[in-house]
Amino acid sequence: MKQLALDIGLATGPTLARFFAGPNEAALQHLRLAAGAGSSEATRSPVPTYLWGEPGSGKTHLLRAVRQALRDQGSSVGWLDPSVAEPADFDERWTAVVMDDVHLYSTAQQAAAFNWFVNAVSPASGSQRWVLAAGNLPPADLPLRDDLRSRLGWGHVFQLQLLGEAERRSVLRQEADARGVFLGDEVMDYMLNRFSRDLGSLMQLLDQLDAFALRTQRAITIPLLKTMLESE
Repeated sequence: MKQLALDIGLATGPTLARFFAGPNEAALQHLRLAAGAGSSEATRSPVPTYLWGEPGSGKTHLLRAVRQALRDQGSSVGWLDPSVAEPADFDERWTAVVMDDVHLYSTAQQAAAFNWFVNAVSPASGSQRWVLAAGNLPPADLPLRDDLRSRLGWGHVFQLQLLGEAERRSVLRQEADARGVFLGDEVMDYMLNRFSRDLGSLMQLLDQLDAFALRTQRAITIPLLKTMLESE
């Protein structure tokens, strides 16, 4: 009988504190200030923020971390990504709007995103809301309707850079430590040399490996990694 992996054995979700900035320090500091515990709907800058960069550069991590940081402060946040088939109407209770992977939005999602953007910066009641969005392309190159594309480039725009190998190793080590598991150099070498070096893919692989090790009650080794892949 297989032992079930418990959530308590896994790391928590994305946080700003756990984001390894590397060359993206300016973007991280901007988000920390905007989503910090000292900020509020009244004091947070209403200027929109847009992050762009290649897959694996950390955009989704940062957006989810900001959403969680705001929620921890008791704020309600609107969230939209390509998986949301039927976007909700803008909610006046929201203090911020977060939109991920905008380059993949359908026609309906683009319409909702534009509506959210307009209502956030020109609300029917209360102060302006912060809009935080991300995509794989700079605003001018996004395959979106013109009015949405132009608005996404209105405010602060940050390009996120992919981490180098040494930085990816640091992230893997940091993530493993946060999970309370030992990730040896040989396992890390195997992961970096045999699999996609996209950081998001590496984090997903570590997540699967951590859960498999917990379920099988074995240490994380190359043989365990091979066994996990063969069992899929």
